[in-house]
Amino acid sequence: MPPVPVVLTLTVVTILLTISPAISWRPWPHLKTNGSDYLYESSKKYEGSSNLVHLKYHMGPVLTANITVHTIWYGRWQKSQKKIIREFIESISAVDSKRPSVSGWWKTVQLYTDQTGANISRTVRLGEEKNDRFYSHGKKLTRLSIQSVIKSHVTAKSKPLPINPKSGLYLLLTSDDVYVQDFCGQVCGFHYFTFPSIVGYTLPYAWIGNSAKLCPGVCAYPFAVPNYIPGLKPLKSPNGDVGVDGMISVIAHEIAELATNPLVNAWYAGPDPVAPVEIADLCEGIYGTGGGGSYTGQLMDGHDGATYNMNGIRRRFLVQWVWNHILSYCTGPNALDQ
Repeated sequence: MPPVPVVLTLTVVTILLTISPAISWRPWPHLKTNGSDYLYESSKKYEGSSNLVHLKYHMGPVLTANITVHTIWYGRWQKSQKKIIREFIESISAVDSKRPSVSGWWKTVQLYTDQTGANISRTVRLGEEKNDRFYSHGKKLTRLSIQSVIKSHVTAKSKPLPINPKSGLYLLLTSDDVYVQDFCGQVCGFHYFTFPSIVGYTLPYAWIGNSAKLCPGVCAYPFAVPNYIPGLKPLKSPNGDVGVDGMISVIAHEIAELATNPLVNAWYAGPDPVAPVEIADLCEGIYGTGGGGSYTGQLMDGHDGATYNMNGIRRRFLVQWVWNHILSYCTGPNALDQ
């Protein structure tokens, strides 16, 4: 019997190291087309495209109970940066935001159900927070050390984060001086679940990095653009912080997929869960009508010249659309914001 846990642990670690994390479209230096174009034959993905998309429910759990987001601030964060991110998360469940709204965008996510027919919760709220301002695991993190960071905060002697595997989401947000494995070259963020062998619990989590110093032209696109794309001008960010405004869409992307596929066995397209194509992956780079590839789609411009596509409680945000499995195309806040 003793060898059995070892085999299981090695198997799970192998999956973690090979899984394709969820990311939104970015101008990766090594790619010329969207990462999942193979799902759409040779065409680009536009907001109405439905060719060959086979999103299926694989009978795993989704988050139908009220969702609580517990945040770990890793590294040095300004108060203003934390405020932008907190207000975005609070806006997901806000009912009185100006339309088009973040809560209207979330209504598409709510359409997804579990095997009992229960919908994903309308309620997403802020939970407990931990500050890791002294870089407890260094300034270079691997995917496995990310789980160790989470462990240190859910098992802390002083005010540990609550253990809530059925409705809790754990966000590890790294500051702009922290490098994470594959950051900038392949990912801007990803989600998965923690291993009991490392953390002691199975908890859905996501990591998202602030790219302001490392690769804003990739992970804060379109508020920054890479030098190798001539003639393309960056858009003005709605909250005056290019790195954090770029993070918002990735945070939204990961929360939507954590809600619909928390244990990587619920809603996804593709042949197997090792490389799932999830509800935000299917809408890579689409922020408005007509969007696809490097074109964001039709957006809104504020009086201050800032670009956005939806309103929060007090702020404006640019957030990627998500796949509507009932309509079989990507939808934004206007589709259900009534």
